[in-house]
Amino acid sequence: MYAVALLSPKFFRRFTYFRVISRKLCNRVYNGDGHENGFGRIEDFLNESWKSSDVEHKVEEKGDTFGSWGINDDSSRNFSSRQSFINETKYGAERILAILHQDGPGLDAKAVLNGLAVRVSGLLVREVLFSILKMINSANKNRCAKLGYKFFVWSGEQENYRHTENAYHLMMKIFAECGELKAMWRLVEEMIEKGYPMTARTFNIVICSCREAGIARTVIERFIKSKVFNYRQVKDSFNAILRSLLILNQYKLVEWVYQQMLAAGHCPNALTYNIIMCAKFRLGKLDEFHGLLAEMGRCGLSPDIHTFNILLHVLGKGDKPVAALKLLNHMKDVGIDPSVLHYTTLIDGLSRAGNLEASQYFFDEMVRHGCTPDVVSYTVMITGFVAGGQIDKAQAMFAEMIDKGQLPNVFTYNSMIRGLCLIGKFEEAWLMLKEMDSKGCNPNFLVYTTLVGYLRNAGKLSKAHEVIRHMMEKGRYTHLVSKIKNYRRC
Repeated sequence: MYAVALLSPKFFRRFTYFRVISRKLCNRVYNGDGHENGFGRIEDFLNESWKSSDVEHKVEEKGDTFGSWGINDDSSRNFSSRQSFINETKYGAERILAILHQDGPGLDAKAVLNGLAVRVSGLLVREVLFSILKMINSANKNRCAKLGYKFFVWSGEQENYRHTENAYHLMMKIFAECGELKAMWRLVEEMIEKGYPMTARTFNIVICSCREAGIARTVIERFIKSKVFNYRQVKDSFNAILRSLLILNQYKLVEWVYQQMLAAGHCPNALTYNIIMCAKFRLGKLDEFHGLLAEMGRCGLSPDIHTFNILLHVLGKGDKPVAALKLLNHMKDVGIDPSVLHYTTLIDGLSRAGNLEASQYFFDEMVRHGCTPDVVSYTVMITGFVAGGQIDKAQAMFAEMIDKGQLPNVFTYNSMIRGLCLIGKFEEAWLMLKEMDSKGCNPNFLVYTTLVGYLRNAGKLSKAHEVIRHMMEKGRYTHLVSKIKNYRRC
């Protein structure tokens, strides 16, 4: 039994030999966006809800400042000047896009763009490229790639402007979405030639595009050998690559990169061990998982808040509530206060193991411990109850969540809609979908396929078509309509 090793007296004695981690570090455990949270994700919908690196949603906007957009210090202090600049930029982007859409044999787009006298800035480039990225579909990939690159080249030639890393990443993403892998690689090489740092964002875009082509290992080798690859938020490039591969579920490549790291003479740190332990667990290599834990102790490395989170996940998935309780008490003994993340990770594992009684116990224990359940905690409980067929408890938990001031997210709603469909309350499920819209929570494609699938299985074809029409009227996932029409829920 894989959890036995975690429970032995020798195991706990080993932990007491580790130095105590300060409470200050513990208080930094989780900032809500999933950044470096040890295990990186719980599973399935947690993986999606905690991701923060998707270019479609963030596009590294946090790294942009008004200074990088070309505004001087005086104007950045003046709201009206700043707003004027933003409005001017958006208007300029609209004019540029209108010209690009007309590009063809009868129009020299570059010449027309030169005549616009538009002020090129980082914000303008982002607006145009992001708009092109959003409009890509299966029918216009080739044209979008050409228009995006034509604008990218033109803007890069303008005076007093130099492309940012974000601009390169957006153009790379456009090439990736359009299947232009060679063009994307040329852009990477151009970045290197011009002295831009190869960050984890660069790596993520490239590896996501190339793994489908079966050249992932070749890509990683190029990054490992590249002296310009670096990542500001970790000490070395190997950890950046390992973390990216873990997020992408490339566990065998995690193992391979780790061996390359050791061969290159790099010593793993706590972050490295956490990543490798996650990969070993995912691959079912439990002996190696425990071996790494022991090796970590022999190297004098303290288990951090993320290490404990991994162990709680393992114990939860193994349905070991007693062992998990001991581990939580041990954390307190060594000065680490379990956080909402730790309890939620454990609850998720236990609910997936089918132990809803233990899940409820630790949810209540979390509250008694002074941790306020967040939207993820409630969603984990609701999803567990739905999976266990206890729809009444899921509804009660949903009501409690609202009462406590926690706003449901798209994953909460999806679980509730599925639960209502399971007990034949299709009208309530349909109303809940509409409620999402009224509360500003946009349904994702999974929500629509869930409801449509259950309606079809129940023989309610007209209602299923009504849901599809609703989706199309809202302008959502229109390019996926053919998929949802062919979708059947088992």
